[in-house]
Amino acid sequence: MENKVIITAALAGSATFKSNNPATPYSPKEFADEAEKCFKAGASMVHIHGRDEALGGMHTSEVEKVKAVYDAIKQRVPDLIIQVTSSVGSPCQVGPFPESDCVNLINNLIKLNMEARIRSIKALKPESASLNTNTMNFSVVDRKTGQILFDNVFVNSFGMLQDFGKTMEEMGCRPEAELYDIGGLDNWILIEKQGIFLKPYNFNFVWGVAGGQKFRPEVFVAMVHALPPDSNFTTCAVGTEQYPAIMQSCLMGGHMRVGLEDNTRMPDGELAKGSYEQVELAARIASDLGRTPATPDEARKILGIVKK
Repeated sequence: MENKVIITAALAGSATFKSNNPATPYSPKEFADEAEKCFKAGASMVHIHGRDEALGGMHTSEVEKVKAVYDAIKQRVPDLIIQVTSSVGSPCQVGPFPESDCVNLINNLIKLNMEARIRSIKALKPESASLNTNTMNFSVVDRKTGQILFDNVFVNSFGMLQDFGKTMEEMGCRPEAELYDIGGLDNWILIEKQGIFLKPYNFNFVWGVAGGQKFRPEVFVAMVHALPPDSNFTTCAVGTEQYPAIMQSCLMGGHMRVGLEDNTRMPDGELAKGSYEQVELAARIASDLGRTPATPDEARKILGIVKK
């Protein structure tokens, strides 16, 4: 299994719209169509977010909408591993609170958001789910001018890491810890002392987010060396950092994530025809480096997933 590489396709995140790339899926059928193409191109897993067609493709954590996407893919490509995000909640309002009680206001907003983020995973019990590891800036910034286009703080507390991790492992859903910098790994290692997480441990290095770390080959090496024993790692990256990052991951014995959630274009700058076109490229890179795309069942064996 050492020469096997798991290729994951992140079909559509919360910030990629048809205005960015017309191939971005919104409807369950579009997700299923794209998942099937990615499977045929060499992907063994797809990563999904819920989208609301009636609201112009806005992200949603509403269980029925996420379930519709999940079910459409499962019916079309039953062998695929479907990984559900736990990163996105939903706008919520609580209160009213008096000004003097602003701390309670913030805490209640965070609590409601956390509940929204885990509810689809509790309902669907997928084979895999993402698990974020640290609070960080998570924004949209013009890369040329530094102008802030959308400012945001992504809240991921130790309590969330603990509670989400327990929930996932207890239901047989293997968590993939998302590492936006090495501090996220250190957070995970602290919580792991409780014995929450089963082996093998599964990590995803995320590069290029405005608020996370830029892809640097030497930092990649340091993070791989910092992983605990019995660890698998994959990597994804925003925009043009995607391709060198997945290539290094493949070279170092790790796995590869591509897809329109992270990057809407091909290396030549042209819009990707879909996530499947990036999967095809990842499979060619793997072949050139002497590795073979894993089948879904081979990926399950590597990741410690019991098929559902």
